[in-house]
Amino acid sequence: MRLTYYDIINTMDKEKKSSLISSYKTHEKDTGSPEVQIAIITERINYLVGHLKKHKKDHASRRGLLTLVGQRKKLLNYLERKSQKRHTALTASLGLRK
Repeated sequence: MRLTYYDIINTMDKEKKSSLISSYKTHEKDTGSPEVQIAIITERINYLVGHLKKHKKDHASRRGLLTLVGQRKKLLNYLERKSQKRHTALTASLGLRK
């Protein structure tokens, strides 16, 4: 079964996404801060890595993975420029190394 980019976007169920948002939000109504976006993208990346271990020839999903990694890197660089403390805390909590 080949996954498309839109399938991968919708793989995360609503409960998982809301728990990620509530874990990384910076204020009460926060859904779009860099921390939340990076956490959601990281979850999608982890899902795709598992998928690609199983389906080695799924190059369309591999391309989507590379796009997500680039997007996460841009957000991490932005967060590092804005607040080094928030960047360090986020990378430690997500298990990312930089």
